[in-house]
Amino acid sequence: MQILGYGSPPEDRIAIDKPLFDLNTFSGRFKYFAWVTNPALCIVSDAELDKAKELRSQYLLKKEPPGTTKNDAIRAKRLYESAFHPDTGEKQNIFGRMSFQVPGGMAVTGALLTFYKTTPQIIFWQWVNQSFNALVNYTNRNANAPLTTTQLGVAYVSATVAACFTAIQFKSFLAKRAGPFWQRYVPFAAVAAANCVNIPLMRQNEITNGVDVFDANGNRVGTSQLAAVKGISMVIFSRILMCAPGMLVLPIIVEKLEKYRWYRTRTWFHAPFQTLGVGCFLMVMVPTACAIFPQMTSIGTSTLETLEPEAAQQIKSKDKKLSTVFFNKGL
Repeated sequence: MQILGYGSPPEDRIAIDKPLFDLNTFSGRFKYFAWVTNPALCIVSDAELDKAKELRSQYLLKKEPPGTTKNDAIRAKRLYESAFHPDTGEKQNIFGRMSFQVPGGMAVTGALLTFYKTTPQIIFWQWVNQSFNALVNYTNRNANAPLTTTQLGVAYVSATVAACFTAIQFKSFLAKRAGPFWQRYVPFAAVAAANCVNIPLMRQNEITNGVDVFDANGNRVGTSQLAAVKGISMVIFSRILMCAPGMLVLPIIVEKLEKYRWYRTRTWFHAPFQTLGVGCFLMVMVPTACAIFPQMTSIGTSTLETLEPEAAQQIKSKDKKLSTVFFNKGL
């Protein structure tokens, strides 16, 4: 795996606050997110994480302990970026970290795919799933646009209700018009619907107030609500893409397996099998979904002039020649 340093540090050092991968390409972004969302990072102790943060701070000041190697700095950077919030520098809740997406997502999604046949099962596991999603969204929130407790509560309750309502209605619709196999897709429909509600509500302040937009040199040139909507739309697509293969392919596999008596009679094996299956898909899909769009996404000023003229005017007042501006889409 090639490591690309930015900022031209000496050969025995890295630019610890710069990307180590080429984030302008999908392959570079995939390598980065596979690197930083590795589930093994979940079991690193708090003491080791704090030590990594301290070493990173010392390294930035060129005051690291004697004998610190480039590999030590790279490991410190990896642990820091996997566990600490990029805006605040605070240690994130372990269950909300992106490195916990595989173990957490496989457990919850495996249960969703296994327990979908009765209304109580649907309601309980959709509630569990939305609780997990709310924690992930809050942990990875934009700290520059904080939500009030009321806003967080509304987002959580709305997503849970949307997921349960969609699941129950979709199940009822399929029960009347399709066979049992198609009811296996009830969980995916509910998860997709909930993402369309939860993420915009969790990031509502960005839609209301806009997000910062920058020129190619990283200079802030204004704010844009349209950029916020575009970024949130990308995140919704990415989250749905992340869970889609497991939730769409596994029902087909299970349907085939249920034709064999050895599988049908071993009901204790169904939930673990689907959970492990989801985990295999997520190992690939978590970095894929995170990498599908660049973190710093662009929007044309001509588009802003048409749909958000106030933002375009604000940008043009800083630089009339700008044809494209960039913004952080979030995760």
